[in-house]
Amino acid sequence: MNYNVKRRVAALLAVPALLFTAACGSDDEKNGEATAGVAEVKGKFGEKPEISVPKDGKPSDKTVTETVSAGSGAAIKASDYVRLDWTVEKWGGTQEMGGTWAQAAAAGGKTPRQQSVEQIGKQSQQLPPKVLDAVKGKKSGSRILVQGTAGDLIGEGLNTSSGVTKTDVLVWVVDAVGTASVDAKAEAEGEQAASEAGLPEVKAPSQKAATITVPKNTKAPKDLKQQVLIKGSGKKVEAGQGLIAQYTGVKWEDGKKFDSSWDHGGATAFQIGTGSVVAGWDQGLVGKNVGDRVLLVIPPSLGYGASPDSELAKNTLVFVVDILGAV
Repeated sequence: MNYNVKRRVAALLAVPALLFTAACGSDDEKNGEATAGVAEVKGKFGEKPEISVPKDGKPSDKTVTETVSAGSGAAIKASDYVRLDWTVEKWGGTQEMGGTWAQAAAAGGKTPRQQSVEQIGKQSQQLPPKVLDAVKGKKSGSRILVQGTAGDLIGEGLNTSSGVTKTDVLVWVVDAVGTASVDAKAEAEGEQAASEAGLPEVKAPSQKAATITVPKNTKAPKDLKQQVLIKGSGKKVEAGQGLIAQYTGVKWEDGKKFDSSWDHGGATAFQIGTGSVVAGWDQGLVGKNVGDRVLLVIPPSLGYGASPDSELAKNTLVFVVDILGAV
């Protein structure tokens, strides 16, 4: 289990995400032209879309993918990492059923809005496979509409308690905010500095989880501790960006590893600086540089102390994080 990433799950999707199945169906690809039985989308890219359906109109009996507006950025390839805005409504409904735009009011302008950060071709806990796959081949900056029945788009992953049936038609609008190509097996490169006095020792063998040794007979710090072990040469990390990273985490109390990206096939992606991850990551990684290897010692108050049901709620967490890219 990936303990460091907290993902919001759209209400109509079942949990766990492994219940998602890619349903078979017929797809029509349209490009910027009105289509009979397809919802209309108004609004500019980067602004919350307005979805309307034809009066007295019936939805298309096929799943439709439509490029509402084409971007001018890099083309999104298979296995790329993407940062997305999205919303979903039921055909003929007037209420948003899920999405990233709803976070705008809650943020109050103090922090960037939470968005989805995904890898093309990998399981998402927020977007059905067909919706995420519709972004592939489009350019960054594009707005894409995906319309189809819940049975076709979500399949067996449909949460029946959401009030949505398999025959209900759903309309998704997705903005491809950014994309990045990063090797899932990449790692920080360069000479690693020795840990500062009182901080855990780190040995990071290539292509393996780091070995983190907590100093003996040393009390865990009450405040966040951080150190850049390898200095990267990439751009500075900004709040709101999606980060692609390798990481290993151990508990200060017993030094035991509880998670590592290397145990899950390599790099993971998440949004930083928006409360999408534990506060210690938000505070410790914003302002660092792409290419950095960062050592973080996170007290419970900045880890999972606010989540009493978490098995890590009382633990001080030690992470080694390689920042591989930003999107």
